[in-house]
Amino acid sequence: MNRMFVAVLCLVATVAGFAGAKTWSAVDDNKKSAAERARQDFELMRLFADAYEQIDGNYVREVDRRELVNAAIQGMASHLDQYSTYVAPEDMTKFEQHLEQEFVGIGIHVNAIGGRLEIVSPLPGSPAFRAGLRSGDAIVEIDSKSTNGLTPAEIGKMLAGPTGRPVVVGVRKLGSETTEQVTIIRELIQLPTVVGISRGEDQQWKFMLNEEQKIGYVRITHFARNTASELTAALETLNAQEVKALVLDLRSNPGGLMEASIEMADMFLDSGSIVSMKGRAVPEKKWKARPGNTLTNVPMTVLVNRLSASASEVLSACLQDNQRATIIGERSWGKGSVQNVVPMESGRSALKITTASYFRPSGVNIHRFPDSKKEDDWGVKPDEGHLVELNKEQWQEWVKAREMVDIHYGQNADPATPPYADAQLEHATSYLLSLLNSAADTVPPATP
Repeated sequence: MNRMFVAVLCLVATVAGFAGAKTWSAVDDNKKSAAERARQDFELMRLFADAYEQIDGNYVREVDRRELVNAAIQGMASHLDQYSTYVAPEDMTKFEQHLEQEFVGIGIHVNAIGGRLEIVSPLPGSPAFRAGLRSGDAIVEIDSKSTNGLTPAEIGKMLAGPTGRPVVVGVRKLGSETTEQVTIIRELIQLPTVVGISRGEDQQWKFMLNEEQKIGYVRITHFARNTASELTAALETLNAQEVKALVLDLRSNPGGLMEASIEMADMFLDSGSIVSMKGRAVPEKKWKARPGNTLTNVPMTVLVNRLSASASEVLSACLQDNQRATIIGERSWGKGSVQNVVPMESGRSALKITTASYFRPSGVNIHRFPDSKKEDDWGVKPDEGHLVELNKEQWQEWVKAREMVDIHYGQNADPATPPYADAQLEHATSYLLSLLNSAADTVPPATP
């Protein structure tokens, strides 16, 4: 490539960067003059251009220039934190489909944990779920290609493909070193994000946990575009059944669209703060509840665990700080960072970059930073007296029990097998029963 062209390209990119930087950081570093910053930026862009030219002109094999640029941008994003990423043009369709609760794939959430690409959770009823992939399983191969060193985004790209086409996944089960080859047929994933305690004969979810005491149960699997409307429908069903108390289950909910979480929090509050957002280059923004919502007058408990993250933490922290619900279970994951999706190339690609942090109504930052300690304030802790921790064996039993119920359409796999004793759910139910009984005892007797 002509060096002069590269230099001009570099200068154009630098000038464009100045224009964009004003929207990202109006108060970046007041100690440096504009001229000094311009000089430094030009030198850095020239370094990038020189490296690009050397690779493009001298690498042993010809390299696709677009792939080089994509890799460079992805490298910058991944250097920031594990949540920032670059969405290349070929990945945009899948990215947008996930927000719409509709995508083609096998239906799993993966994360890089301790150098392993582990399944955080398979979506209930998805092709991966039906094929036996479970939380904690490691993906080591895809179509005979090693996943070593790949990011979750790269894994997602390899697992995507046309509907009906198979993909062979090499899986190491939790606690095993043997690789099992599993063939999975890709499908259009259209799954509800709001589910109940079981399904009826009509295959519709049942949201009443205790028919006699009228205790409802709603589980949110993740937060997507239609989650708030799905929750509204579930709460309307419970209201019609004269629900008197509610368990909201956010265990192992990885998060999703923050707007959905905020809208859902507003359903349970008539007033009070929901969440605030602060960032270096982002003006502080606060969300407050409005009166006239769906379910504001019944006692609530919220179940969280070690894998409840992001939007699920915003919702549970809001209900806890407003004393609207009692939090039960385990301390949550601790992801309170905000990823802003910036359209690139007129929307053909996008940059998902961390720009701010979410703060709970009390003002505490939800996010667990790399140097955070156990005693620091991060995530969402159960209320005093409501910590119900699971050891490794209990955790595996809970994961298996939930998956068995999901895969068998809300019913136990074997009716003769005693149902799983969910200690956290039982604790929540007992607590709500005590509140209901206490309220009943305080009602004065009717006058004859």
